[in-house]
Amino acid sequence: MARVEGYVEIDTERCKGCGLCINACPTKVLEFDMGTFNSKGYHPARYKGTGCIACGFCYMMCPDVCITVYRSVPATVGK
Repeated sequence: MARVEGYVEIDTERCKGCGLCINACPTKVLEFDMGTFNSKGYHPARYKGTGCIACGFCYMMCPDVCITVYRSVPATVGK
């Protein structure tokens, strides 16, 4: 079976920096954005940019529902 690829979008204004998503990620593609604060004064989580397998664990763990997980769909060539 082919490896699934995906990516994560995080609503940084809603993120309170609890780190639950970072701990839940099996591929460790999430981290705290230590160079940025949101309007509430938290360091939000951020996606590193590669390696997401679109498992959805981060989405399920987020108590503030500020994570969206996208799964890449391979193009099919003719049927």
